[in-house]
Amino acid sequence: MGDNPHGGDMNGHNGARVWQHHDRSPARIAQAIELDAHPVGCGAVALPETGSKVWRAADHWAAKFLEHREHLLLSWRRLRGVSLTNPPAVDIAEAEEFVQRFHAENPGAGDLRERLAQVRTSVSRTGTYEHTFHELQWATRAAWRHAARCSGRDKWRTLRVRDRRAVSDPQQVAAETIAHLREATGGGRIRSWITVFAPDTPERRGPRILNSQAVRYAGYREPAGGITGDPINVPLTELAVGLGWKGDGSAFDVLPLVVMNSEAQLHVFQVPGDAVLEVPITHPKFDWFAELGLRWYAVPVITDMYLEAGGIRYPCAPFNGWYQASTEVGVRNLGDPDRYNMLPAVAAGMGLDVSSVATFWPDRAAVELAVAVQHSFRAAGVMATDHQTEARRFMRFAETEEASGRPWCADWSWINPPISASTTPVFHRTYPDRVLKPGFFRHEDSMTLMTGASGAVEVSGQAI
Repeated sequence: MGDNPHGGDMNGHNGARVWQHHDRSPARIAQAIELDAHPVGCGAVALPETGSKVWRAADHWAAKFLEHREHLLLSWRRLRGVSLTNPPAVDIAEAEEFVQRFHAENPGAGDLRERLAQVRTSVSRTGTYEHTFHELQWATRAAWRHAARCSGRDKWRTLRVRDRRAVSDPQQVAAETIAHLREATGGGRIRSWITVFAPDTPERRGPRILNSQAVRYAGYREPAGGITGDPINVPLTELAVGLGWKGDGSAFDVLPLVVMNSEAQLHVFQVPGDAVLEVPITHPKFDWFAELGLRWYAVPVITDMYLEAGGIRYPCAPFNGWYQASTEVGVRNLGDPDRYNMLPAVAAGMGLDVSSVATFWPDRAAVELAVAVQHSFRAAGVMATDHQTEARRFMRFAETEEASGRPWCADWSWINPPISASTTPVFHRTYPDRVLKPGFFRHEDSMTLMTGASGAVEVSGQAI
């Protein structure tokens, strides 16, 4: 489920201190190539030394995962020749179906025949049309409702819309994305927002953000092998460095935003430290857990998916829910072998026998990592949910959708949590797995653009 953007609605407990690094960078989006952020250290792990029996067993367990990851990265780096032709005209049949469905679910929206006539006329003259705000708002909410991999869709009606369809300039896109991040964070009281930027048209492509999320930690290849930070972000890190960005090389170094304009020029903007709310990870019972130096950001703002509705594609539409902290952050982001791979360190701290996976040390370590992350978000007053609570909320959502008679969907392999799946009700049934629109979809060429960027590249030298 890693980085599934939408969780449930669980109020955090206020009062605890959360790490917000005001000294990481200026209190605004600064010029990326002149970043003056102070290094942010990652606490040393007071555990067995490298080369010990504990680490040899852990390294053997993770080796195949890491080798496969490296192979993929090398393959992606060889890709070149990205086509950025202008989009085709809107499919009038898709546009008509969208308008009809919108009016069916919103009977007070006005005269259907008149609106259909407006859309047909616009498409015939310009190749596209413009959604009304209410159409756009319904499209974003219906897209969340249709997100087959999301288990937190019971709150789809609460999604708030920031209409920025007039914005395409990279500097403004970055500024509005940071404003979205601040608004969604709310000091830990997370709220679901979507910011919709300029759409693709037959005359011009809209802007794009290459980062998968507004906040991502860099991944640095070490000369002697291995990676410091988040391995999944190595391609983006190397692209940002190639564009002039300088990070501090730490394990939790926030990457800049890389924004692409309609001419395929790339612009780099630093994410200001005071916009990033971070949670230090501790454990309610294991004091040594804090020595691992782990932390994670509070809000997953998804930035590399496009919204498609009624034949119109919005290539840049950042949106967020809140974390299912126990599994998304704990088990997947921090625990996966090709991410931070912290299960061996947790097992070592617990004194577990890691000589064989048959001792279930990965299972036990994963549970305690999940406990630690969930505890930390709660203690910090940051809204999050957990996989057991969310599974039951999802079942209520499923029952509601089935009773409504409208099409719905769910991907069983994503809806089920990565731990203890059979202890939740979502495990014991099947779901209709299909693609519905309006919907959110990933750009298929994102990795190609990151690893094969060449030709006309512009590094922004302006501050916002």
